[in-house]
Amino acid sequence: MAITDWPENERPRERLLAHGPQALSDAELLAIFLRVGVKGKSAVDLARDLLTHFGGSLAKLAEAPAAELAKVHGFGPAKASQLAATMELARRALAEEMKGQDLLSSPNAARDWLKLKLGGLAHEVFGALWLDAQNRLIGWDELFRGTLMQTSVYPREVVKQALARNAAAVILAHNHPSGLAEPSAADEALTRGLREALALVDVRVLDHFIVAGRATPLSFAERGLL
Repeated sequence: MAITDWPENERPRERLLAHGPQALSDAELLAIFLRVGVKGKSAVDLARDLLTHFGGSLAKLAEAPAAELAKVHGFGPAKASQLAATMELARRALAEEMKGQDLLSSPNAARDWLKLKLGGLAHEVFGALWLDAQNRLIGWDELFRGTLMQTSVYPREVVKQALARNAAAVILAHNHPSGLAEPSAADEALTRGLREALALVDVRVLDHFIVAGRATPLSFAERGLL
């Protein structure tokens, strides 16, 4: 049955207008983005198929390459590009918001941006949010890619980038594609090494976040690991 044949108070768009986006499920919000379904399936059915294909993870769906999205019947290159553009707008809006804030006193802004940036990746990325003396965002750099056990993170290169950015502080971050946010011994050793190296050029390490899927990113500072 097409969504237009549903009772009006059950249609996603009408429910959003009446009650706000927070009242809708992930599938209903995605259905509004999709607009139309395919033969035999409504937009909500197609949205559910997409979420199921990506293990129920909006983050994995948002970061999926076009070839993977195309495996779901009804989701072609046009919708894939629209989704990529929508997610990038969300990231840029969050980044713009962070630039006007003291991120030390507003850690949730950084958490939200990092979850959107790293939460759905199938590979491990290590990066840095560089901050000025007022803890406002200067910019983000992806520094290394690959697992921390297989990719060497060179403190010298991180220090060089800190100096190039003229940063006064940094929030480190990496993701765990496994979905487990607990820090490993390698994570802790790396953080200590980078903190010591950056201290030599007067750059403070304010935190190190581990992003794992849709879970709240783990904070080293809150765990007492800094």
